[in-house]
Amino acid sequence: MLTPEYPLTTPRLHLRPFTPDDLDALHAYESRPDVTRYLYWEPRDRQTTRTSLDKKITRHTLHDEGDALDLAITLRTTGQLIGNALLIWTSTQHRQGEIGYVLHPDHHGHGYAPEATRPLIHLGFTQLGLHRITGRLDARNKASARVLEKLGMRHEATLVDNEIVKGEWTSETIYAILETEWTP
Repeated sequence: MLTPEYPLTTPRLHLRPFTPDDLDALHAYESRPDVTRYLYWEPRDRQTTRTSLDKKITRHTLHDEGDALDLAITLRTTGQLIGNALLIWTSTQHRQGEIGYVLHPDHHGHGYAPEATRPLIHLGFTQLGLHRITGRLDARNKASARVLEKLGMRHEATLVDNEIVKGEWTSETIYAILETEWTP
C-alpha cells in the first residue's frame, strides 16, 4: 500500500488529492475540445465532470494493482488548480505502472507537466517498488511525447491503427523508463 504525504511539492507546484471544491477548475479544462482531442473521452458537461471529480477524490492511495493516484496539480504561489497528474499501478507481478497528465491549455509550455509527473515516477520507483513505468499517448500528440522525453523515457513502440477512438482508427505511442534508468 502507498499513501503519500500530501501535498507532494516541487519548486513551483503542489500535488494534492482532489476535493469537491475543485469542480469549477476541473470543468474549466475537461470541457474543452482542445484538451480532449487526443483523449478517450469527449469534452465533458458539468454533470459528467462532477462524476469524474467524484472518482478522482477517491484516488489518493494505492492499495493494489489497478489503483491509481489521480492528483490535482496546483500552483504553489496561488493554489490555482491547473491540471491533474496520474500514477496507475498496472501490475503487481511485473512491478509496472503508468503515468499520465492533463493540463489546462493556459498552462502549457511552462514545463509543468514534467515537473508534476516527476514526483509520481519517483514514488513509483522508490516507495511502490516498480521496475518499469510507461506513458501511453495518441501518436499525434507530439507535445505529450516531448514531456515523456523530458522525463527520460524512451520511445518503445508505435502501434499503428490499433484502436478506434471517437469513431476513427488511431495509433498509440508507448514510452517507458526502468527503475535502473531513473535519475530523480
